[in-house]
Amino acid sequence: MDENPWTLRLIVGGIILLAVAYVGFSLQRPEPPTFAPSPVAAEPVGERLVGPRTYTVDAADPEQWVYFSFERGSVVEEPGILNWDLAFRRFNIIVNGGDGYAGGAGLLDLGPVPFDSVHSVPDDGYEGNPARSDASNPVIEEWYDYSFFSHLLMPRGHVYAVRTSDGRHAKLEILSYYCPGALPGCLTFRYVYQGAGGPALVHPLQDRM
Repeated sequence: MDENPWTLRLIVGGIILLAVAYVGFSLQRPEPPTFAPSPVAAEPVGERLVGPRTYTVDAADPEQWVYFSFERGSVVEEPGILNWDLAFRRFNIIVNGGDGYAGGAGLLDLGPVPFDSVHSVPDDGYEGNPARSDASNPVIEEWYDYSFFSHLLMPRGHVYAVRTSDGRHAKLEILSYYCPGALPGCLTFRYVYQGAGGPALVHPLQDRM
């Protein structure tokens, strides 16, 4: 008996099952958390501990970097060469540090640890950007997981230590990439920033608890 027709039926049946599964996963597309862009209100925070604070950057324009300053607690619309720390463009993130950058900023991946468990950050080990590259800083370029079925970018839950352009410190966790309506480009993160300098990111009394 010629078994080729049965083999062909099995192959076709397998393809149909895969197609049905793909459609089913697509219909069950999860709803990502969404945030509206935060207002631009750049005011110096001084030498104090700030946060935890949540901020949303409108980075939807694929041609335009949007600059953020921890010291001002906001996006900076017309930044000078030193008064920004991070810049965002879609899912790309760079720092004001590395070859060709005026600042001394850098990033360090602390891994998938609870945000509230990070009471201080290291003094060194931070990595700036590659020389005048438009790609993400290599430390944070894989901040998300991409789903083939939902086509969504979902944060991996890593916490990042930040050295700012003027040598102060912060910690940061990315929470979402979506604007209201599940539109991409609103990159939301929470952070704590130490305006007084030094790596401690809690008040002294909290550190004893």
